[in-house]
Amino acid sequence: MRWLVTGAAGMLGRDVCTVLAQAGEHAVTAATRADLDLLDPDAVRAAVAGHDVVVNTAAWTDVDGAEADEPAATAVNGSAVADLASACARTGAYLFHLSTDYVFAGDATSPYPEDAPTAPVNAYGRSKLVGERAVLAQLPDRGYVLRTAWLYSPYGRNFVTTMLRLARERDTVDVVADQAGQPTWSYALAAQLVALAGAAVAGHGPPGVYHATASGQTTWYGLARAVFQEAGLDPDRVRPTTSDRFPRPAPRPGYSVLGHGRWAAAGIPALPDWRGMLSQALSTPGTAAGTTAGAGGSPSPGRRE
Repeated sequence: MRWLVTGAAGMLGRDVCTVLAQAGEHAVTAATRADLDLLDPDAVRAAVAGHDVVVNTAAWTDVDGAEADEPAATAVNGSAVADLASACARTGAYLFHLSTDYVFAGDATSPYPEDAPTAPVNAYGRSKLVGERAVLAQLPDRGYVLRTAWLYSPYGRNFVTTMLRLARERDTVDVVADQAGQPTWSYALAAQLVALAGAAVAGHGPPGVYHATASGQTTWYGLARAVFQEAGLDPDRVRPTTSDRFPRPAPRPGYSVLGHGRWAAAGIPALPDWRGMLSQALSTPGTAAGTTAGAGGSPSPGRRE
């Protein structure tokens, strides 16, 4: 198959390209922002032409920045995605588009199923929902929306690398304990996405929405303690706090736990429990444990990948 991966310099985009290479897929166009301006419809149509599968990992990921400039965020996360879906509809390509838990209100008490009502509480979530709807409307037979959350990898800034850096710099770290979610290793998600693409092309991966997060759940505080434990450090150096200690322009959903019911229809197991996934990630050469230099951020996450 001929693949186009947008956002190829980002955390998930890089891992998708790695998984494709490991799977022997060599006809891969890895398009970074410098290679492809998603805000240019003509460039989008030209880029999609000649490809069988398009994986869109490009996005406006600055949650607080979206709150300050929602039209700009929606242009990237909504309008550009609509253009990408239109281009795929024109050529017959499959589109796998990454979305977010932020399309939900975050006030549930049990995991959100894929068909749960959406009600984003911030501009970022609203912008991503515009993109979701465009994919599903324009590609009813070849459009796939994968909602993910709490991603980490060795690339750039993310919560896991931030915790490892802060462990070197501080005696204690305060981390919010009132937001629940599913920490998800970017590489594992990339493998899951490529498997779904294979099922789709083979005719047994139904289109629509899939929740692509690790199983189980924890809090940012619980994740931080687990990171310290994996690094052989005292987890009691992590202290619980509340979200109001880290005020942000954009409100965050308090509950971001997603259900994974649709994977069975594609014959693909849901991703495993977050805790074992974290252990595997931090023990795999080249992952976050060995690449923390230059990582940044704060104990309360602000970017979404």
